Amino acid sequence: MKKYKRIFIIVIDSLGIGAMPNAAEYDDEGTDTLGHIDDHMDPFVIPNLTRMGLANLHPLKHAEPAKEPLGYYGQLLEASVGKDTMTGHWEMMGLHITKPFQTFTETGFPKELLEQLSARTGHKIVGNKSASGTEILDELAEHEIATGDMIVYTSADSVLQICGNEETFGLEELYRCCEIARELTMRDEWKVGRVIARPYVGKKKGEFKRTSNRHDYALKPYGKTAMDALKEAGYDVISVGKIKDIFDGEGITESYKSKSSVHGMEQTIELADKDFTGLCFVNLVDFDALWGHRRDPIGYGRELEWFDEKLGILLGKLKEEDLLIITADHGNDPTYKGTDHTKEKVPFLAWSPSMKGRGRMPDRDTFAVIGATAADNFMVKMPEGTIGQSLLEEME
Repeated sequence: MKKYKRIFIIVIDSLGIGAMPNAAEYDDEGTDTLGHIDDHMDPFVIPNLTRMGLANLHPLKHAEPAKEPLGYYGQLLEASVGKDTMTGHWEMMGLHITKPFQTFTETGFPKELLEQLSARTGHKIVGNKSASGTEILDELAEHEIATGDMIVYTSADSVLQICGNEETFGLEELYRCCEIARELTMRDEWKVGRVIARPYVGKKKGEFKRTSNRHDYALKPYGKTAMDALKEAGYDVISVGKIKDIFDGEGITESYKSKSSVHGMEQTIELADKDFTGLCFVNLVDFDALWGHRRDPIGYGRELEWFDEKLGILLGKLKEEDLLIITADHGNDPTYKGTDHTKEKVPFLAWSPSMKGRGRMPDRDTFAVIGATAADNFMVKMPEGTIGQSLLEEME
């Protein structure tokens, strides 16, 4: 390795920092996830993100720019089409996505798809709209329990989700139906990024609770990534949170599921106390799932404050041979219309206790600089067909 024994990449899921130049193509002009959260918070206490240069990168009403930022900071623009979780993460690791994953947020799933899914599973289908998991259960779970019909719904992401009561529908039956849905949605016109089994328990409205037996049936990445290259070279590739689902387990040597974003940070802090050589890749999904999609800027801001507290602990544990990178995968402006992700630039905050320099880095036209930097550090060649140039030598 060139500089660092361990690289920690933390994705604050959906923390955009302003509209991309092509945001109008996505009907996302004027979006600014971070800025609009800052507008709604008073106070907004994020001292550790401020130390890392976030307020230098994006002016904030409630935080002064750091006079001497810890390390380097800049902004990344997405090269791929789309604005979903899988596209953002896959690009970070070197893949250039030129065809967006299908979303059915506004229209629901096509009649032909649902007819085939119903015929092959033997269940009538109810739902077929974009909804939150709690809302759809309150609306339709009693009906599903009484009839055996199957709740199918989507969200702002490229997903097809199926609910099943663990006692009446059965876990194995739910998984069987999801496997059929995954097979059907491999067709280009129906190709969603993930089919998700959403098991729940309870008997009546107000008592329904989703369980930990969720299972994601994800697409495999379209090609080899920086993670594959590191794993094949014998390095550790540790995932925390949704990373394993996003990459369908590819390129990962060890994985940890998180109950929440706070839990994900606690797991990362624990991993900082362990000896490993390679990459720790972390996704913190609550920012997106709980606050962005639900258009709650105050909730989002408080989650950032909770993250910042845990970040302070992590910063204190990092060693001279560690590198920390904080970024995001897309935007999800909680003040914008609708419930969809927003096409935004994302932050790039990087620090190591061994860094001698600090300051603003030039804008980059792809998230893929992140994976390329990790591969370069461990002197591993990026897989053929990937994009991105290493920033390692610029961060002295």
